[in-house]
Amino acid sequence: MAGSGPHRIFYKGDEADFVIFIEDTSLVEKYKKGDTTIPLIDIVGIYKVFINRQGGNEGVLDEASKQELNLQFGKSDIDEIIKKILKEGSDKSGTHLGRGGASTNDSIGAGFVNH
Repeated sequence: MAGSGPHRIFYKGDEADFVIFIEDTSLVEKYKKGDTTIPLIDIVGIYKVFINRQGGNEGVLDEASKQELNLQFGKSDIDEIIKKILKEGSDKSGTHLGRGGASTNDSIGAGFVNH
């Protein structure tokens, strides 16, 4: 069953953090358990690797350049990098696609009212 909206798979890099977007978390789980027959295009929502130069799972994302991919992964082959992020990254479901403004602690954020 597909989750509601895109999910981010987050990979903590040495100098920056890398993100891919997936549509169906169940396919990711199958892939991680060894089902490599699933086409990557069926798992990944946008067939690109993004970079967050600010670090963390929020912030502005840009498409990672071949140089940035080479620095982190030792290659710029998108297929191989997506496979690595799928296997070693972590799901950051529910993160917003917009720019900034997201609370890091919604339970006690500015808009919280306890009646």
